[in-house]
Amino acid sequence: MGDASIESPEWRKVEVGRIVLVQGTSPFAGRLAAIVEIIDHKRALVDGPSADPKLVVPRQAISLADVLLSDLTIQKLPRAVRTGTLKSAWEKSEIDTKWKESKWAKRKDQTERRRALTDFDRFKVMRLKKQRRFEERKALAKVKASA
Repeated sequence: MGDASIESPEWRKVEVGRIVLVQGTSPFAGRLAAIVEIIDHKRALVDGPSADPKLVVPRQAISLADVLLSDLTIQKLPRAVRTGTLKSAWEKSEIDTKWKESKWAKRKDQTERRRALTDFDRFKVMRLKKQRRFEERKALAKVKASA
């Protein structure tokens, strides 16, 4: 037989410094926060010192069922760090810019934009898709005819 290499999977772990997306019935749903302390196997202390005042999550205990773990982490963050220290580590790690560049955030923004469309806006999108499809087929027919 050949050599087998065993690698551990890169699971998103509940750890201090992990960035989470708050969801559920919380008034802060849809905002980012960092885990600053693990209380028990079902709850964690989170704090979200975002640069945008609309996206700030105050320090609070939250159920792990009400958050989604992201790939983003703040490396070497001490346990039970204060908000000011967390804010400086947040900015140093550029969490807000990394989040805005992620596929998850882009998809979330796109879903919110589509949800806000009116009936006439959806009609305009349909017409634009038809035009694009027509142009693509015309170009494909041109290529096939020349080949």
